[in-house]
Amino acid sequence: MQVPLYQAKAEFFRMLGHPVRIRVLELLQNGPVPVRDLLNDIEIEPSSLSQQLAVLRRSGIVVSIRDGATVSYALAGGDVAELLRAARRILTELLAGQSELLAELRQADVHPSLPRETARRSV
Repeated sequence: MQVPLYQAKAEFFRMLGHPVRIRVLELLQNGPVPVRDLLNDIEIEPSSLSQQLAVLRRSGIVVSIRDGATVSYALAGGDVAELLRAARRILTELLAGQSELLAELRQADVHPSLPRETARRSV
């Protein structure tokens, strides 16, 4: 029996749901990066990074490239970079909405007895 598309998508997003994996993908957006550089940038134990890279590699999102003793990782395709850019745009919009709400809340604290419309106009 085939897995429904919505379930496959959920599995995909679950696989992405680790901060180290997201950070690795962000670092790989500009091209292959040696593991030693990933370790320096992320500052985690080598075994932890290795585990997270294995998850990304098994999923097919990243590929490893060996050049002598140096192992680098790269995104398997440009769609992942586009997904990260889309996530950034979505978060920017969400946070902008939250900052507008925060401003309203702060304004209401300044003018607690005024109706909301009057409090906004008095700024």
